[in-house]
Amino acid sequence: MDTEKTKKKMLLAVIQGDDYAETVDDLNRSGFFATVLSSTGGFLKKRSMTLMIGVEEHQMQDVLDILKRCAGRRQQMTYSNLSMSAGGPNPSIPMMPVQMSVGGVVVFVMDLEDIHKY
Repeated sequence: MDTEKTKKKMLLAVIQGDDYAETVDDLNRSGFFATVLSSTGGFLKKRSMTLMIGVEEHQMQDVLDILKRCAGRRQQMTYSNLSMSAGGPNPSIPMMPVQMSVGGVVVFVMDLEDIHKY
């Protein structure tokens, strides 16, 4: 094993709760492991997950690529009743397709002195 110390990073990735299963599966298939913490967003009060991922510096871009692909901001088609009268949605007006922005990941990167696995 190389006696020279390699630089290590801790990535804290905050993702939407709906995105975490696929993201963690993809990380695991690529050889990365994450500790998953349940969290709540401060702005929209939506369920989110925080992934703690410890990696060597040369692996960081691979992890960032997975996070962006699986949990990054993207456009999704949804259907909505655009008629919002005082009484609520009008069931006689058909649902219309609406393009929405979903997902998003915020990644905090920190230098680590060392990682120990026992």
